[in-house]
Amino acid sequence: MNALDPAALRKSRLKLLLVASIFAAPFVLALVLTLSGWQPGAQGNGLPILPQRNFAQEQLPVRLADGKDWAWRDSEPRLTLVALPGPDCAARCYATLTAMAKSRVMLNRNQSRLRLLYVGTPPADAPRDGMANFWQLGQDVDGKLAQWRPQQPDTVSAVLVESDGTALARYPAGFDPSGLFRDLRKVIK
Repeated sequence: MNALDPAALRKSRLKLLLVASIFAAPFVLALVLTLSGWQPGAQGNGLPILPQRNFAQEQLPVRLADGKDWAWRDSEPRLTLVALPGPDCAARCYATLTAMAKSRVMLNRNQSRLRLLYVGTPPADAPRDGMANFWQLGQDVDGKLAQWRPQQPDTVSAVLVESDGTALARYPAGFDPSGLFRDLRKVIK
């Protein structure tokens, strides 16, 4: 019988451990990074809404210009971007709303997956047809959206809502519309 050389056996085991550690290293590194809280590219520009809220379940009525109520729960997988103006919405407010509508257009073939809802009195500086071309216009019936509405004059804030009515993120007054577009591009594919 041929006995295995202990030195050769040790060398084979070391090679096996080396190969196993090469495959295990990425998993260990990912575990360490995840436990430390780091996640690649997960930083959004909006602020998370915590605890999560579902506008459909809470029955937040928004009355549209045609008299119908806004359906928070959508039949298709579409997000809703809700714009909430502060007092005296005018030129600056309208410029932000235009940038938000432009973000929808820049989604190209995916623009139908985003609904735009403006809740409040249209800006004083807006062309009469300009708002209605891009935005569904509505009024907050019970004032339940007031907590996300900015208090500064001539500003606008936004809330991003999932197709089941769950509020995902909020964008307070003074947010960067290009950051909003980057977030929309991540979630609408």
